[in-house]
Amino acid sequence: MMEIDIRERKIGLRFLDCGKAEIWLWAPYVIAVSVLLPDQDLKLPMLKQEFGYWFLQTDQIRETYEYGFEISHSDETTQNQSEIKQLRRADPASVFQKNGVNGYSTALNLKSFNWTDQNRKGMCLADFVIYELHTGTFTPNGDFASIEQKLDYLVDLGITAIEIMPVSQFPGGRNWGYDGVYPFAVQNTYGGPMSLQHLVNACHEKGLAVILDVVYNHMGPEGNYFNDFGPYFTNKYQTPWGNAINFDDADCDPVRHYFIENVLMWFRDFHIDALRLDAVHAIKDFSTKHILAEIKQYVAQLSAWSKRNHYLIVELDLNDNKYINPLAEKGYGMDAQWIDEFHHALRVTAGQPQQGYYSDFNGIEDLAKSFHDAYVYDGQYSPHRKKKFGIKATENEGEQFVVFSQNHDQVGNRMLGERTSKLVSFEMLKLMAAAVICSPFLPLIFMGEEYGETNPFQFFISHSDKDLVEAVRKGRKAEFAAFHDDQNIPDPQSEETFNRAKLNWDNLKKEKHQLLYTYYKSIIKLRKSLPALSKLNRNHLNVDVFKDQNCLILNRWEEKQKIICLMNFSRQQQILCVTNTFDHKLIFNSAAQEWGGKDENCSTFPKNDISISPESILIFIAPNV
Repeated sequence: MMEIDIRERKIGLRFLDCGKAEIWLWAPYVIAVSVLLPDQDLKLPMLKQEFGYWFLQTDQIRETYEYGFEISHSDETTQNQSEIKQLRRADPASVFQKNGVNGYSTALNLKSFNWTDQNRKGMCLADFVIYELHTGTFTPNGDFASIEQKLDYLVDLGITAIEIMPVSQFPGGRNWGYDGVYPFAVQNTYGGPMSLQHLVNACHEKGLAVILDVVYNHMGPEGNYFNDFGPYFTNKYQTPWGNAINFDDADCDPVRHYFIENVLMWFRDFHIDALRLDAVHAIKDFSTKHILAEIKQYVAQLSAWSKRNHYLIVELDLNDNKYINPLAEKGYGMDAQWIDEFHHALRVTAGQPQQGYYSDFNGIEDLAKSFHDAYVYDGQYSPHRKKKFGIKATENEGEQFVVFSQNHDQVGNRMLGERTSKLVSFEMLKLMAAAVICSPFLPLIFMGEEYGETNPFQFFISHSDKDLVEAVRKGRKAEFAAFHDDQNIPDPQSEETFNRAKLNWDNLKKEKHQLLYTYYKSIIKLRKSLPALSKLNRNHLNVDVFKDQNCLILNRWEEKQKIICLMNFSRQQQILCVTNTFDHKLIFNSAAQEWGGKDENCSTFPKNDISISPESILIFIAPNV
């Protein structure tokens, strides 16, 4: 079996220091493979290697050349030459599809970029304040170069890490990114691989980390030619998107190799700081070593060699801390996971109806539990799932959990894609933001949230296959069949649906949106400046719940500093009893006049009974104790 070298990518085409090109292709059940250079009218035979690999080293390929493969299949029942089937395909490990998913690959040297971040070690995960964005809708031009123009804005906001939704090549120019079919290739309409490298370098120059969303649980349907090369998929398991990727069936070793190489490429050749692995609960693997654990082992080796921090963050719907426990404790070694349950409890507490998966959440009590325990369900019965669910995560650090009041899924998977700004009051928007940012976890902000963007973020695609487009339309209608609404479900194929999702940056010129932006900036600054908030020690925290008043008190402390956060999610003024004997100093009030509220500025409150405005948060700091 071909060995993985953390220092060099072996899969696909790469340029050697001597100027030659080297190509490795896994195609175990074909009888012949040639590299095609259509513009040069050349066909270069590849040599068969062990374990189904094919190899070529040549001096006839230059950067920017278009190339592909001619693969020859034979009917197993005959050796008749007329039964040989020849296919022309792009490289499954292509790094650039200049002409889209159905075109040839473009030969590029990823090592040729002139990086200026060589001395950057990377920030600690605990310091991440994450801003999730979609390249195509974040700016009017929808490309990497345009993101660079907004970096100063994000730094000013207080963001320390941007998270970019998937950029692996997908059909057309409009897609959330989860229909990618070339995991190594950077979307052509976004600017391609060199433009992504330039963006990452620019982020690092401004002190921003970069998280990239990647998808290892399925491939998109259009332009997916993996089955022509080999058994990349298995019918042993099904995912919501079709057959699972072959991580544990026959011939799985080269498939595992392929995805490990992909992980290493993003860290090594693009200087990405962290990967966010989509829906890892849909990765099916019963090997003695789970693919995530094997990925972690190679990433650890790469970090030791590169002297840089490389993090793996997962989207996980299992409440199983095995995924984020260390390898030494028989975990999979992932560094952090998204916590949807914090979001669900927060939404219900803020007044959203208990429908669908929200039906499992009782509001303020569950929100308090998530503040304290991360998982709401950690072994008890889940009515929505109709079974006991979850396990306790008592020993896991706060930095191992990512929380949010909205994200691309929680907005985009609503029927009409309404952002939170269209669902709750301005005061509640401020309170929900503070609940996330004052939590003992990593906060994530979804693009536009910080100024109250009102444009919807709806699901969109740009497939060329009419039958596939119609299947997606029917799927969306079926998903929302339980909603009795006279409004039409947005057409995911329509360019108008995509254009509606673009941020309206002119909103920032309006007073209320600018006020909310300043509010976010202030509460993020407060989090960073106070050790009791910035140090994510889950042992230095307790929560008091006032169920009948829909309020809670979050206490956090670090060394001699103590912070008390009073949160009122009700629509009435409430009086809360804070049982202590020391004086408090008010340092933040979301209902203050400076934030568009009605409360007069005041820095002192009574020792015990404290009045708090509807849908607001008060933050006190105690004298050093």
